[in-house]
Amino acid sequence: MSVQEARLRDSAADHSSEQFLLDRNSSFLPRTAAVAAVAAAEAVDVDRAARFPQAAIDAARQQKLLGAQIPTAFGGYGASVFDITDMCYTLGRACSSTAMIFAMHQTKVACLVRHGTGSAWHEALMRRVASEQMLLASSTTEGQNGGNIRSSSAAIEGGATGISLVRNATVISYGAQADGIVTIARRANDAAASDQVLVAFTRDDYTLERSLEWETLGMRGTCSAGFELKATGSSEQIFPESYDKIHAQTMTPIAHLCWSSVWAGIAAAAVERAQMFIRKAARGSGGQMPPAAAHFTAAKMNLTKLRAIVTSALDSYAVHEHDERGLSSLDFQSSINLLKVEASELAVTTVMSAMRACGLSGYRNDGDFTIGRQLRDVLSAPVMINNDRILSNIATASLMSSVPTSLRD
Repeated sequence: MSVQEARLRDSAADHSSEQFLLDRNSSFLPRTAAVAAVAAAEAVDVDRAARFPQAAIDAARQQKLLGAQIPTAFGGYGASVFDITDMCYTLGRACSSTAMIFAMHQTKVACLVRHGTGSAWHEALMRRVASEQMLLASSTTEGQNGGNIRSSSAAIEGGATGISLVRNATVISYGAQADGIVTIARRANDAAASDQVLVAFTRDDYTLERSLEWETLGMRGTCSAGFELKATGSSEQIFPESYDKIHAQTMTPIAHLCWSSVWAGIAAAAVERAQMFIRKAARGSGGQMPPAAAHFTAAKMNLTKLRAIVTSALDSYAVHEHDERGLSSLDFQSSINLLKVEASELAVTTVMSAMRACGLSGYRNDGDFTIGRQLRDVLSAPVMINNDRILSNIATASLMSSVPTSLRD
């Protein structure tokens, strides 16, 4: 082969790769919109009945979105964190529960992709997620740890025939509907509470015995009941890297980015309804703005801030994505934890302003301008891994960080 022919071949390969990426990215938009349409259609009933959004998740499977993040080498589309969070935002506008289920699933997939590559068992699971569109649930909260993910009580039991785990999980979102569970545990019986591993089990590996029901104010369709999880498997199912590394590099940043995108989507849905209400009120009064218009302006401004916070955090993560030291740094860990705090609080403020813009029409549970469901759902944001706990945990790190001396620092 001549040099010119080799260059033409390489150029064609590059063009093909670029075209694939363009096709992949553009295809996510209509696929996500199709799922969002199904999710929106059943959102009211999902909330009212506190039932799993089966039709929406089935639509996500049909559109191949559950495995979108899996690398192309394992049958997925290699979706980026920007792709995934945009999906979370779009779904958040349609149905909060569907969006949060999708966000939690994608967080587990991100851990699988980043920390399972190179492990034959986990690579096989990636192929299954892509081909079967498996839904992965998360079990990180147990017993009386109050949501302290970095402390586990249950331990992996090792034996001649494999491993086993018995875990009192106070919350496993959509656990009964999932095709697999990714959970944390102490490395062994004699390990410290913070010496943890991440392990994946598929449905054939475990049983769930319900211990707590899920009767809540909002996010009712996530079906986040409590279970006693009893699982068995092989030692290969334990992720090769320790959980402290997984937690810092992937679990926390991806979870907070995806959750924040969902909350921003919920806020956007509320702002859109408030906009519709103000426009209708203005038309009905000959163009004169109603008194509540000021609340709509506040809601719109807060939504702009919320989106800016999320996109800024996404850019920061993208810069450090392949830099282990950067991801583990005090500054990055503080900022990604503060994202969760700031986004959750601002989302609540935004939806509340939208509610006040609509007045009684927003307060009602019927009509075109109701915002009750969005408000109830978004109120879960500050208490989902309580903001007070996060602020307390990062207080020491904040004291150790220097105060910027200029705007460019």
